[in-house]
Amino acid sequence: MIEDYLLQARKPARYIGEEWNVSKKDFSRAEIKFALCFPDLYEVGMSNLGLRIIYGILNNLPKVVCERFFAPAQDWENILRSNNLEITSLESKQGLKAFDFVGFSLGYELSYTNVLNILDLGGIPLKASLRDHKFPLVIGGGPSVLNPAPGHAFFDLFFIGEAEEAIKEIVDLYEKFKIEFKSGEISKEELLIKFSAIAGVYVPSLYEVNYTEAGQIKEFSPRFPQAPKKIKKRIVEDFNQAYFPCAWIVPFIEIVHDRITLEIMRGCPNTCRFCQARQLYYPFRVKKVDKLMELAETTYKNTGYEEISLAGLSVSDYPFLEDLLGKLITRFKEDAVSISLPSIKPKILLGNLAALIATIKKTSLTFAPEVASDKLRRVINKDFDLAVFTTALKQAYSAGYQRVKLYFLIGLPFEDNSDLDAILEFTKNVSELRRELNLGPAQVNISINTLIPKPHTSFQWLAMLGLEEIKSRENYLKSKLKNKRIKLNFHYPEMSFLEGVISRGDRRLSEVIEGAFKKGCRFDAWDEHFAFQKWLEAFAEAKLDPQVYLQEKSKDSILPWDFIEPGISKELLLQDVPETY
Repeated sequence: MIEDYLLQARKPARYIGEEWNVSKKDFSRAEIKFALCFPDLYEVGMSNLGLRIIYGILNNLPKVVCERFFAPAQDWENILRSNNLEITSLESKQGLKAFDFVGFSLGYELSYTNVLNILDLGGIPLKASLRDHKFPLVIGGGPSVLNPAPGHAFFDLFFIGEAEEAIKEIVDLYEKFKIEFKSGEISKEELLIKFSAIAGVYVPSLYEVNYTEAGQIKEFSPRFPQAPKKIKKRIVEDFNQAYFPCAWIVPFIEIVHDRITLEIMRGCPNTCRFCQARQLYYPFRVKKVDKLMELAETTYKNTGYEEISLAGLSVSDYPFLEDLLGKLITRFKEDAVSISLPSIKPKILLGNLAALIATIKKTSLTFAPEVASDKLRRVINKDFDLAVFTTALKQAYSAGYQRVKLYFLIGLPFEDNSDLDAILEFTKNVSELRRELNLGPAQVNISINTLIPKPHTSFQWLAMLGLEEIKSRENYLKSKLKNKRIKLNFHYPEMSFLEGVISRGDRRLSEVIEGAFKKGCRFDAWDEHFAFQKWLEAFAEAKLDPQVYLQEKSKDSILPWDFIEPGISKELLLQDVPETY
């Protein structure tokens, strides 16, 4: 029994289940069994709202049982492998092979080796082509599937877009043909063709890709007439009535976001050229204040959490923010429940909202100016009013704030050293502005990321900085910084490089991902586990140059993700490519 080994694990609560509000359905009585997998640690996965939504929807279906799997930490993986144990679900300790579906939430391009590790620990062949009717169907969804090509070899099907409504269609279709499929009366390919008729479903094995000698895509086409030529992203039409997991599972251990996450909006009204998330969640939709208050009340009563965080791509642009904050603060003040906001726009610190924001716990303020020069603001189409920012910051300092966190990008088109200098000057002014109020300078933490020209953005054709150039610009900033009140934090350059390669990659990268996994790569998004040299070896063995994927792309080339329609057309993106500043 796997329970006999739990005390050997560093954090056994990651693997025991039995949390408050967990589903307790009878596995043996369910007609459809769905393994919901998150390819990272339990603490990260249980902080993911999408995972909670799908878990709740599936377990609310009478004939379905949904149970969770998370990537095992290295110590637990060692215990499993050394004792010839398979990974099991948290709810009823079932192995992966006992399920009909194995679904993965793919939120980050560097999670693929963890996907393969979970499959391998479950005794499931890594490649879809090696799995027949005796194995579960492996399905992937989430942000990373806006370009599913790099992981195509491992998945039977992908779901593109928001799955709240479509997941029931997928389950219903499988229930209809399960007996025939499991008995071998219909082939896996025949079943997958039926799945391809569901809007948003992409079945990679139903398509073929031909390359030129130079490695460019020459043709992407369906192998069967039933397979759609384009996959249109699914969205939830009535977001106000969309499912929300009010029976919020409360873990036994602290997780990354250990609180209620209240999703107030999807999409974004802004048009920043670098932002893939806008395409993923397009169009912009909001929930009404009364509905949000109802959800907050019910979820709080079911959990007792002492913090509610408002979630969305740009919560400052929620049109009823003042009304919502006022009602939340009034309702939960006596229960000592705090209301928190993610990165905000300066404008919400002005006017009537300022008094409401002042009642929120004063830790630090977070802003995402992205760039510090007017030139680059035009390049990325960023709406940022410096005068409003300065006024808002003064009010915040007067209200008691002492620390500020700022997010910036480097590696943008037309960027030069003057733009890097502007980041340091901007940050210095943010710190020194507090002196004008006869207070000490503010502590400012800068988080700097390298631009990755992601699929389905206006920048998708542009080149990404190479590894040496990333390091050069980071070193330039380090050498110019003289202010001790300012702290620079950089995303690991090699990690940004690899994320860029995979996010812009084609089908040939499946071989590289499998090679990296077999060399021991795990948790590639974690600094302490990231093994860049192993990845380079995997590229070399696959005879692929990773740098090729970061090069500028021809405007008339076929991109690996062109068959996906996210809602904003390729033609519109082409018109928006910055040609000058």
